Amino acid sequence: RVQFNSALGPYKGGIRFHPKVTLSTLKFLAFEQIFKNSLTTLPMGGGKGGSDFDPNGKSNNEIMKFCQSFMTELQKYIGADTDVPAGDIGVGGREVGFMFGQYKRIRDEFVGVLTGKGQNWGGSLVRPEATGFGLCYFAEEMLKVMGTSFKGKRVAISGYGNVAWGAVMKASQLGAKVVTISGPDGYILDEEGINTKEKWDYMLEMLVIAKDKVETYVKKFTSAKFFAGKRPWEVPVDVALPCAIQNELNGDDAKRLVDNKVLIVAEGSNMGCTPEAWHFFVEKHIPYGPGKAANAGGVATSGLEMSQNSMRLKWTAEEVDKKLHEIMVSIFKNCYDTAKEFGFEGNYVVGANIAGFKKVADSMIDQGFVQTVTIRCKRCDAPTRTSRLCSRSCFISLLFQTFVMEQIPFVQ
Repeated sequence: RVQFNSALGPYKGGIRFHPKVTLSTLKFLAFEQIFKNSLTTLPMGGGKGGSDFDPNGKSNNEIMKFCQSFMTELQKYIGADTDVPAGDIGVGGREVGFMFGQYKRIRDEFVGVLTGKGQNWGGSLVRPEATGFGLCYFAEEMLKVMGTSFKGKRVAISGYGNVAWGAVMKASQLGAKVVTISGPDGYILDEEGINTKEKWDYMLEMLVIAKDKVETYVKKFTSAKFFAGKRPWEVPVDVALPCAIQNELNGDDAKRLVDNKVLIVAEGSNMGCTPEAWHFFVEKHIPYGPGKAANAGGVATSGLEMSQNSMRLKWTAEEVDKKLHEIMVSIFKNCYDTAKEFGFEGNYVVGANIAGFKKVADSMIDQGFVQTVTIRCKRCDAPTRTSRLCSRSCFISLLFQTFVMEQIPFVQ
C-alpha cells in the first residue's frame, strides 16, 4: 500500500489485483490520485495499493483466502480516518466484501474502512455507474462552453465495463446517440444507438458471458456490426469518450478523430490517451478532458459513501446523483477558471494540473510540511512565496519541483 499524501484528508485510492502490478506502478498511480482527489472538493488524500495476484482462473474460495490474507496485513495501516481503500482492476464488490469481512473479524468494528461496499452493508447507490455518469457531466460542461450540448450528438465509447456502461446510459439520457462500445477483441458499431434498457442490461451480462469478448453483442442485436481487432476511433463522431484502459487512444487515432471533425474528447479511463494523442488534441484546439478531472466521479462517489458511513445515513440514488453532478460541475469550473487565470484558456490539462496541485501544496505549507521561502522567477524575476501561486504560469514548474522533492510516500 502506497500512502502518498494526506494533506487534504485520509489516504484514498483503489486496490488493484493484476499480474502486472509493481511498486513503481502503484507509486505513480498514488501520485496521480492525490490531484484527482484534490479536484473533487472532498477531504481525501492520495494512495494506491494492490498485488500481482491474478484473480482470473481462480476459484471463489481461492480469491476469498487471498483477500483475507491480504487484509490481515493491510488492516495494520488503514482505518476510516487514516486510509480508506476502494476497488480497482481485479477488485470488485466480491473482493471488497471478503476484505471488509476480514477487517471486521480482526478489528471487531464496523466502520467505513473500504468503499465500493455492498448495498446491504454500507455501500452507496450510484457507485458502479458513477465514473461514467461523472464523465458525461464533465463532457456536457465542455460542450456548453462551445454553445452546444449532448443532444443529437454521435458518441463513440470504448470498453464495456462499469465505466463504459455508466457513460452509455448517461450520454443517452442527455440526448446523445452512442454508436460504439469495444473490447479486447474489437469494437461494436450500432447505428441504431445503444440507447435502450435492454441493451444497457446486456452490457452487464456480457461481462459474465465472456469477459474478454464484445462480439457477443451482435449475436443478441443482429443489426449491429462487429469489427475484429480494431478500435472505435475510426468511426465519425462528435464526442469521443475512451473508457477502457490506459493508452488506448494513440496519435494515429487522434488524427483520425480530428479529420472526422470530433468536437471534444474526455477520458473515462485513467490516461486513456497517449501523450502524443492528447498533445495533438491541444495543438489542434480540440477540447480534451484529462482523466484526473473527467473521470473523478468514481472517487467522488466513494467520498460520498464515506460521508454516508460517517453519518450513519443512506442517501437515495437521486440524492447521490445530484451531489455527483454538482461535484463534476465544480471540477469543470475549477479547471476552466484556473486555466484561464494562468493564460491557458480552454486547456483543461493545464487547468486540472494547476488546480489540483495548488490546493495540495498550499495545504502542505499551511501544515508545516514544506518550508515557505521567498523565491524569484527565473523568467520574470518577480518575488513570490511558494505558499501561493501568482497569475504567472512560470511559477508552476518551480512549485511543482519543490513539492516533488519534499513529498515522500509511505510504502506499507
